[in-house]
Amino acid sequence: MARAGGRIRAGAAAGLAALALLAPRPAAPAPAAQAPTAPAAAEAASVAKPSAASPARADCPPEPAPLAREDVVAGMRDAVDSGFLWRAVKDGRTVYLYGTIHIAQREWMFPGPRVLAALRDSADVALELDPTDPQIVTRLQRAIGRRSGAPELPATLKARLVAQEATACVEPAQLAGLRPEMQAVTLEVMSGRRLGLQPAYGIDIFLAQLARQMHKPLHSIETPEAQAALLVSDDPRKTARSVEEVLDELESGNGPRILGRLANAWRRGDLEGLASYAQWCECLKTAEQRADFAKLVDERNPVMAERIAALHARGRSLFVAVGSLHLVGPVGLPSLLRARGFEVERVALEAAPSTM
Repeated sequence: MARAGGRIRAGAAAGLAALALLAPRPAAPAPAAQAPTAPAAAEAASVAKPSAASPARADCPPEPAPLAREDVVAGMRDAVDSGFLWRAVKDGRTVYLYGTIHIAQREWMFPGPRVLAALRDSADVALELDPTDPQIVTRLQRAIGRRSGAPELPATLKARLVAQEATACVEPAQLAGLRPEMQAVTLEVMSGRRLGLQPAYGIDIFLAQLARQMHKPLHSIETPEAQAALLVSDDPRKTARSVEEVLDELESGNGPRILGRLANAWRRGDLEGLASYAQWCECLKTAEQRADFAKLVDERNPVMAERIAALHARGRSLFVAVGSLHLVGPVGLPSLLRARGFEVERVALEAAPSTM
């Protein structure tokens, strides 16, 4: 029976995979503007392109196409709001909490009118990690990079990993510099490409570029080292267990199916569906799986909330974009900010149709 720890890790690792593979060369900020312009937005998408070509096979998913100026103009014009947005107010200043997904379809990348208005109305922008900061990217790559002299995976696991690279149409050299756990979870993240879910179209990377273009200060509310520590280990036994769990998910086909359902919930703004993730993800059946989920999601939220409150206390309004699972339930960020004295309300977004 396939184990479910892999898809927990894949959800948590999607942002790391996008940064590690797709943003090694952060784009320079565009000229000042109050609204996004096509050249800067196109640059935001084109920066997120794999560094190695996928094997040429008829059944491989297409590579993400660079955006031309007219693509961006049309995308921004036709964008609809997706995801989850809250407004938290304290001392007369607003914090917007926006729930994202780290892999998405191309048209989802463009923020709709209400999300864009919230971004414009905020003085500062905060993300889990700032993908436009070269130092953040360098630190991340160091944290998840393969260590010299590290033990090799057992031969059976290595063979399975190589087989999944071929299935995912990924050149081995593209992942060779990553720790084995990150190689595996990156493959699971990239399995979403067959559903049109591309790391190149991640919401966070695009929002960061728009914020840079608007000359808004960007903040990371976590550190690369803290995020990486959730996913990698120097213990060969833990590494092997993590890799095996992800490979079980890939081989069973459950990983992409769950990624697709989570993406649909985000696209439709289905908060009830997101909040019931534990019931349908088939990933929290054992005490070990529940502990993994708590570590990868719930236990990060108080640290994020403390950082958000500290940024708010500087006297500036704030737009915060984090993975959507951090915004639901009694330990979600809206609840934690409410406990800190913020008045919190959800902002209604028009439900977008699913295209999957």
